[in-house]
Amino acid sequence: MDAGTLTRLRERLPEEHLGRRLRRQTEHVAMRFGVRSGRLMRFYWENFDVLPKALGATLRMTRLMGRARANALGYHVKEVDIPIRGLPDPFEGYRILHLSDLHIDKIIDGGERLFRMVAELSYDLCVLTGDYRFDTYGVYDETIVRMARLMEVLDCSDGVVGILGNHDFIEMVPGLEAMGITMLLNESMAIGRGGEQIRLVGLDDAHYYEVADLARGMTGVDVSAEAVVLLVHSPELIEEAEARGVDLYLCGHTHGGQVCLPGGIPLIGNARFSRSQISGRWRHGQMQGYTHNGTGASGLAVRINCPPEIVIHRLTAVGGKNREMDSG
Repeated sequence: MDAGTLTRLRERLPEEHLGRRLRRQTEHVAMRFGVRSGRLMRFYWENFDVLPKALGATLRMTRLMGRARANALGYHVKEVDIPIRGLPDPFEGYRILHLSDLHIDKIIDGGERLFRMVAELSYDLCVLTGDYRFDTYGVYDETIVRMARLMEVLDCSDGVVGILGNHDFIEMVPGLEAMGITMLLNESMAIGRGGEQIRLVGLDDAHYYEVADLARGMTGVDVSAEAVVLLVHSPELIEEAEARGVDLYLCGHTHGGQVCLPGGIPLIGNARFSRSQISGRWRHGQMQGYTHNGTGASGLAVRINCPPEIVIHRLTAVGGKNREMDSG
């Protein structure tokens, strides 16, 4: 990381947040290459190479590799109606394009099919819930190049908002923001329309780097008066988010399993949460949620019984926010 990038990040982030993330980046890279850090760390599938190697060998032996690789480009466009209590009238029908887990540097066609499909869609806001690159270490130049190409086809009135995932380094933020993505790092922003607003809250990674800070992200947010959409890379903060009055929790990370049994039954969830929240739409108490199946692929660029997704969430109003919360 160059001195200028470090200075900008220090000006923006609490020292504890930045220091912890940089230490974790160093520790995880060291662990990835077999260097002991002196600190007991959790097991992460991201650092376990045997599984994708075994999967690749199995697919080649069964002559399914070609089909599995083709499946990784078989994007399903989904439109999901999300009822939000107390949604302001100007946001009725508001459309949010949700992309997650792009791992864009290893999409096998360079991302061209994805770019064509996204260019044909209509939406008001685009949110990116992390994991822009394929590896969890090393250079990310190709990731930045392809993300810039994606930004050329993302066309919406309220712009593109992103967060970091467990594959992303903190020093990627300036490059992503330079191409027009508003990155939220335990921060919030208002989206205005017709004199009303909703609030987006975006957190840093809760899974791999464990630097998500919902309390900081919610600073200044009035959940009794504002509809709140939370962007988190993984579904691991559901309990806390629901307790704080979040209306809609958008996440990814799980890839829906990526390689599933018939019927879309996942073999691995790869995070600490209920398996009922591994894919698609769910509810927890008063809170709506959606776990994205991922737009790209991780470990190996293949998909089995779990197609990649391009999701549009359509917000609709239901009831009054205070009345709904009080009736719980």
